[in-house]
Amino acid sequence: ILLLFGVFAFILSFRILRYYNPTHNTPQQYTLLKQSYLATTIVQFVFGMKIPLFVFFIYTLDATSDLVIGAMCAAGVVNATEYGVALLILKILNIYLFGYWLVLNKLDQNSIEQRYMKLKFFLYIVVFFLFLLEVGLDFTMFISLDMKSVVDCCGVIFSSTGTSYMAYFLSHEKLLVVVFYFNLLMLIVAYMTKNRYFFGTLNIVYIIVSLLSLISFFGTYIYELPTHHCPFCMLQKEYHFIGYLLYFFLFSGTFFGSSAALFPFNKVQQSSFMKRALILDGLYAIVVTLYVGIFFIKNGVLL
Repeated sequence: ILLLFGVFAFILSFRILRYYNPTHNTPQQYTLLKQSYLATTIVQFVFGMKIPLFVFFIYTLDATSDLVIGAMCAAGVVNATEYGVALLILKILNIYLFGYWLVLNKLDQNSIEQRYMKLKFFLYIVVFFLFLLEVGLDFTMFISLDMKSVVDCCGVIFSSTGTSYMAYFLSHEKLLVVVFYFNLLMLIVAYMTKNRYFFGTLNIVYIIVSLLSLISFFGTYIYELPTHHCPFCMLQKEYHFIGYLLYFFLFSGTFFGSSAALFPFNKVQQSSFMKRALILDGLYAIVVTLYVGIFFIKNGVLL
């Protein structure tokens, strides 16, 4: 259903991109202007639905693990086909891109001359093709699932004894933790100096470093088990669904932070986005650090 809405918005976007000219006062231009509001409403609706649908997608992966032999959580289902990891990354990327589109649309609507009209619909056309690819991978992944074949559990996938890139990062957990806190410190410095490009770049790095350090180090304190590195199990009720809160802080914070560098905000808007980003990034760091601190207080040792 969202794809059908997206196709309609794509057609309108293509027409606007091709024919819209704000310097012409013709009936066609007024029609295109009205159609731009319709296209905008559709894109906002699609984005509004993608957030809960992404959460439902993760829930579905976790629920499907009961049907796939060997899978203990969503990690096993994601790695059961060659499309799972690419699909998960693409879904996250598309949410960021849809979010960027909304920011650009807000800037366009606040501009009297609507200077970003064509740019925002060009961006939507790019996002649409990625969304089309995402829907195709959705069907391909679930059709490719073989319920009779044995897949690896998260303990094997995120093992530090393997030869994969993930095993390499897991074996350097102390370095990742140092880089994580150094990255956070640099975020504070960039915020205080109001260097939005440095701040935005650091937020992109923060996504990667935070996920790697969560898998290699902080996650083990959530599970209270040194060999458990799965980034999906923390989404389950046994761990009080803390994963949803952590990922909300991380993805929301880095979205606001990267937006501060990407868009031509005025000083008030720029300060607002950077402040939101730093608060959310900081909350993520506080929560994962608390797990380590509480474990140490309770047991007197680190894992």
